[in-house]
Amino acid sequence: MSQNQPEVTLELAREHGMTEAEYNLALELLGRTPTFTELGIISVMWSEHCSYKSSKHWLMQLPTTGPQVICGPGENAGVVDFGDGDAIIFKMESHNHPSYIEPYQGAATGVGGILRDVFTMGARPIANMNALRFGSPDHPKTRHLVSGVVAGIGGYGNCVGVPTVGGETNFHRAYNGNILVNAMTVGVAKTDRIFYSAAAGVGNPVVYVGSKTGRDGIHGATMASAEFTEDSEEKRPTVQVGDPFTEKLLIEACLELMATDAIVAIQDMGAAGLTSSSVEMAGKGGLGMEMVLDDVPMREEGMTPYEIMLSESQERMLIILKPGREEVARAIFDKWELDFAVIGHLTDTGRLVIKMHGQTWCDMPIAPVSNAAPMYQRPWEPTPAQPELEDDVRLLPASGTLGDILEKLVSCPDQASKRWIWEQYDSLVGGDTRFMSGQADAAVVRLPGQKKAVAITTDVSPRYCLADPVRGGAQAVAEAYRNLSAVGALPLAITDNMNFGNPEKPRIMGQFVGAIQGMSDACRALDFPVVSGNVSLYNETNGEAILPTPAIGAVGSLPDAMLAVGIAFRNEGDTILLVGEPGRHLGQSLYLREILGREEGPPPPVDLAVERRNGEFVRGVIRDGLVASSHDIADGGLLITVAEMAMAGGIGANLAGLDKADAGELFGEDQGRYVLAVRPEHATAVQERAKAAGVPVSVIGKTNGTALSARGPEIISIERLRKANEAWLPGYMTAEAK
Repeated sequence: MSQNQPEVTLELAREHGMTEAEYNLALELLGRTPTFTELGIISVMWSEHCSYKSSKHWLMQLPTTGPQVICGPGENAGVVDFGDGDAIIFKMESHNHPSYIEPYQGAATGVGGILRDVFTMGARPIANMNALRFGSPDHPKTRHLVSGVVAGIGGYGNCVGVPTVGGETNFHRAYNGNILVNAMTVGVAKTDRIFYSAAAGVGNPVVYVGSKTGRDGIHGATMASAEFTEDSEEKRPTVQVGDPFTEKLLIEACLELMATDAIVAIQDMGAAGLTSSSVEMAGKGGLGMEMVLDDVPMREEGMTPYEIMLSESQERMLIILKPGREEVARAIFDKWELDFAVIGHLTDTGRLVIKMHGQTWCDMPIAPVSNAAPMYQRPWEPTPAQPELEDDVRLLPASGTLGDILEKLVSCPDQASKRWIWEQYDSLVGGDTRFMSGQADAAVVRLPGQKKAVAITTDVSPRYCLADPVRGGAQAVAEAYRNLSAVGALPLAITDNMNFGNPEKPRIMGQFVGAIQGMSDACRALDFPVVSGNVSLYNETNGEAILPTPAIGAVGSLPDAMLAVGIAFRNEGDTILLVGEPGRHLGQSLYLREILGREEGPPPPVDLAVERRNGEFVRGVIRDGLVASSHDIADGGLLITVAEMAMAGGIGANLAGLDKADAGELFGEDQGRYVLAVRPEHATAVQERAKAAGVPVSVIGKTNGTALSARGPEIISIERLRKANEAWLPGYMTAEAK
């Protein structure tokens, strides 16, 4: 053993993020003190980021099966049956801590990592999405972080040739010290050509492919499993550096190899790099693995086994090949000018053996490291219920006009157009994008060479989750269901990204437990299982936690992309219908926050039976060609929904009854509701079908002109609304830093 390896002690283990109890467990499992390399491997595999030790108990409550599910949680990504021998493979994952420290590379490598999670299972990626949360626009770092993250997402996604078709971006002071960057990828594969990660075949070669290994990203998983402090800026070396051009080559090379019969198992090197990929593959297969690290392609001199095993250098994969297929595989990776090296083989010992320079640096059982990580049931306390708002909050302010209120709402940071962001993304590469950001409630992308399409959305309202995690978790799932239904797609399944603060605090753990309960209830009621996901905890800086943010990514199916409906008003004279009851709930609404300056009250109730009933009705009338425009009612309520449809289509609306409406009817965020625009000749048929289905539907106006009007008097012109909506973000990003 090399003389320059530090002595392994409890103090060193603590520096690796382990508790005394965890270190003692490692001593017990090994029957001795671990080597420095073994300590690095155990600590990272038992980190929160890799082991889910604080969340696994609760995640098991989520429904993960259904007739459409081919593969649920536990693999690199979830897989659902898309009919005709096609499968949709998708997942969402966080890159929060790295993106705060180094926003460009943090966000870029987040995109690269989620792409690998999807194509490692045999899918060709066809769409990317993202869900971004930044601090207050007034915070001195926010502008820099927005600029870097957006450039990183665009730089990587555009170069790799996968369209970025949608997402969401919000601002709140709770994210000042800890932004969220959640990336989602959707791919398509054949159901009989899906690849898994469990190693098999004693003696089979272990092959390293892709980029060379460097020192970037060491301790990245450990960093993602701890709170931020004042010295977090010093952690830049733990942020990986990505190369999208290499990733594109890696996608093509892997898919070409997958077309042969050479692969037994395949895994990307994500968090914890070669450590996680080797330990997880062998652990799932119940086998051992021996590796000779001298054979690992390296781009830096003098790397130690510890550094090689913990590096999180990007664009790398680990593959178990069938014996005798090495040269077939090598020829493919040589053609794509990527590194290819046989670095080991599978054994029947159940042990991980790592050799380098003729010495053994690691020799320990894999099963305890892979499967016996501590699993905690941390103390938790429920979030206290918020008191109901007083009745007179529904009275509109005496000062200012309805037009002034609308203008302020559409120009607030959360509601303002994000065109400045999505115009930096290539949303059309591949030529299969039917709807993208700003055009519909969900993005719609055709399967290559086919008529049918996948609809994709990301959703969560963190302010709801802070006020009531159970209701907020259910609402996030329900809104994803609504957004898919609003374009006409049948909701299939979800992926989640659970972003929370420090789980060692009972209040924070209670937020997580509550959100899981709400999500679980909604998923069961809506037949909307969870097939993949990610947990990101310790999103705190100096003890200040983010808002609880259980982001939901979801996919749905359309038999024909051309059946999908967007939000834009398309015709003069269309009848505007409200699906659902009139609004009244203003608790935690944007209106309450932006107009009255209050963040109070309970979030809106979620009636899951109503969500399902109304969603099925909306999908049915869209599929039958009866709907010209469709938009679910969400942030800002009814009037904001109509305003967005008018701005998207450049056509105004004359609305009935606004002269008598209160703030709840205009801006309440009651759930399970949609606004539809239908041709006059279809209005009666839609209303009759609604009555037969027990769905409340009312006529609230018609499309015409260039303004929003109330039975004649103009409220505000579409041009004034659009200018306010479009101006905030570019103005903010080009302003001098404060």
